[in-house]
Amino acid sequence: MQKPQLYIDGQRVDMFEEVNITITDTLKNVKDVSKVFTEFSQTFSLPASKTNNKIFKHYYNSDIQNGFDARIRATAKIELNSIPYKDGYIKLEGVDLRNNNPHTYRITFFGNTVSLKNLLGDDLLSSLGSVPEGKINLFEEFSKKIDGTDLLYGSTDIETYLTTQVDRTVDGVVYSAPIQVPLLTHSQRLYYDSDNGHVHDELNSGNLHYNSATSHRHGVKFNELKYALKLSVIIKAIEEKYGLNFSSDFFKGGDNSFIDLYMWLHRKKGSVISEDGLVEYPKTVDGWVIDNGDVSDMINSSTFFIVDGLELGGINRFRLKLTRATTEPYSVSVLRNGIEVYSESNITAISYMRDLIAYAQAGAEYTVVLTYSNQITFTDIEWSLFWENEDDTFSAFDVFSTGEFELETEYQFSISQQIPKMKVLDFLTSIFKMYNLIAYIEGDVVVVKDLDTFYANQSTDSPYDITKYIDVNSSTVDSSLPFREVDFSYKGLKTFLTKKHEQLFDEEWGTEEYSGEDSTILSNSIFKVEVPFEHMKFERLIDLNTSGLTDIQYGYSVDDNQQSYIGQPLVFYIDLKTLPTTPIDKRISFVDAVNTVNNVPNVATSHIPISSYYTPANSDLKYSQLEDRQSIHFSPEQDEWELTTTDETLFNNYHKNYISSVFNQSNRLTKVTAYLPLRILLKYTLADRFVIAGKSYKINSIKTDLQSGKSQLELLNDI
Repeated sequence: MQKPQLYIDGQRVDMFEEVNITITDTLKNVKDVSKVFTEFSQTFSLPASKTNNKIFKHYYNSDIQNGFDARIRATAKIELNSIPYKDGYIKLEGVDLRNNNPHTYRITFFGNTVSLKNLLGDDLLSSLGSVPEGKINLFEEFSKKIDGTDLLYGSTDIETYLTTQVDRTVDGVVYSAPIQVPLLTHSQRLYYDSDNGHVHDELNSGNLHYNSATSHRHGVKFNELKYALKLSVIIKAIEEKYGLNFSSDFFKGGDNSFIDLYMWLHRKKGSVISEDGLVEYPKTVDGWVIDNGDVSDMINSSTFFIVDGLELGGINRFRLKLTRATTEPYSVSVLRNGIEVYSESNITAISYMRDLIAYAQAGAEYTVVLTYSNQITFTDIEWSLFWENEDDTFSAFDVFSTGEFELETEYQFSISQQIPKMKVLDFLTSIFKMYNLIAYIEGDVVVVKDLDTFYANQSTDSPYDITKYIDVNSSTVDSSLPFREVDFSYKGLKTFLTKKHEQLFDEEWGTEEYSGEDSTILSNSIFKVEVPFEHMKFERLIDLNTSGLTDIQYGYSVDDNQQSYIGQPLVFYIDLKTLPTTPIDKRISFVDAVNTVNNVPNVATSHIPISSYYTPANSDLKYSQLEDRQSIHFSPEQDEWELTTTDETLFNNYHKNYISSVFNQSNRLTKVTAYLPLRILLKYTLADRFVIAGKSYKINSIKTDLQSGKSQLELLNDI
């Protein structure tokens, strides 16, 4: 018999003598191979004793001021016979009363990885541009150039980041090419034709063959291109935002090619700027000064928050006021925790004022964004919270003010404003699905490993021989195969060449359908692992004049009707390609200026030759040998650059070992009951092996009654 002890915020709580606490550890359930962040949770009851009433501050009495806040989770730990067992959090679910007196507190104990999901919540990737004071804002840092000036969306900066590797050092850390521009267009179809006499080589075409004649201003337009951000930068930004520390196993190096992946900063269809050349520029209002900080305070120069725990009933108004001398139209939006909650367009009033009390939320972070086409100077931008006094009058409780605030005339590029609309949790889950990762908490570190690496790193005491602890009176051996087939794919498979591939070959680009060696499996169930990223087929261009391959590969982000397409967030590799400098027509024609000509907008008015560019790819082209290149296909596909097939796929390298073992005809799901001693119960990890009668097993799940010590084990043959 074991005696569990529970501590909440360091205080030991009273527990019922016959308490039922059951903890389930499961890593990868064979019925749900895509599960991540799968640690335990358990709901149970505590007596309403004097000690517990004090800890929970008599929660049943709503008249108590500054009582226990059931909206937030309190740190907790479970010990067995005074030995540490599990760390986590508790949430107070409610109080049961008998004869109007408190009887029991209902609580839920959560493992740390579950709390990770709650920490991230519904926050979008764009919210990573707002970080607590003292933390590094990488989105802000990389929205600037090496000299500290703003990164602009214009031909000069686009050309630089398209043709040159731009490394950055932030807080002593060197970031290799954190943001670059790939040859990937949002609307313009590109091609290569070295015959200057062809009709389609006239003004404003997408021919990348450079011709110095002024009548041949063609090539890729600078405003067809967009920046791309390294995924490892997003991971680091997550650490800074939420105070997390990911282990170095996967996200921060090693031999995997994750660190070379990029996300295209493609938030809307078409260009970042309008086709008529007018700026549609979202500018985050910064430089706020707060008169006092009783209710609100600043996170950074552009973001402030309402103090958590504030009783909002007393706030009468939540007001935004903008004042200027001119009437050029602009738009305003308010972001709460990185998500837009209010917006208004085409504002021409000299004095604009709105009460926004409906959007007030304790603990929330607020950012004001202006979108405009022409330069505007505001005499003041003000954000106020008004408090209702006892005599029914109102006073400004907190006031933020910018004073004079001038909007820039050049288009400043902002990562936060251009990164795709995706939840932080969905981003992480996507990476976990791609690479078959697991996560668990070890101290203050979130350990992240691929499953094969995890299983290869057992504890020093593994394997544990548990033969003598097994209840021989009760056990079952089941088939471990719950489905006929497992399908791996991307959610976004709708770009032009990707759809053409499906139509030509009757199969989706980069997907894998695995059913093992036996096609007679009886199960009708198909399990789908779908990654919510876009997966594009790129194109290495052929010279239409000579029919020979060029050294140019690009991406065309349109739908099958060749219309601009937003899709899912697009991830890919990039590689800097160098072209011959002579003859000059071997270079790429880059349109560095567009204008409205004869009432036609977005016409090329100037072009220059460039001799290097970043090519997008589905395999890591930094490795010279194809067999060394990791691809982000699940299935073997023809490499767009090499035009040969590679087996270095996500499925083969990260999923196959586990999935093939599940489909192995010798595999069984063994279910046994055991009474494991504390020396095993307190030390095992889900990477360890258990041995029963000389046979080795992987742990699928363990469900343990902490009081009785009885464990229900699901084990898989160690094949």
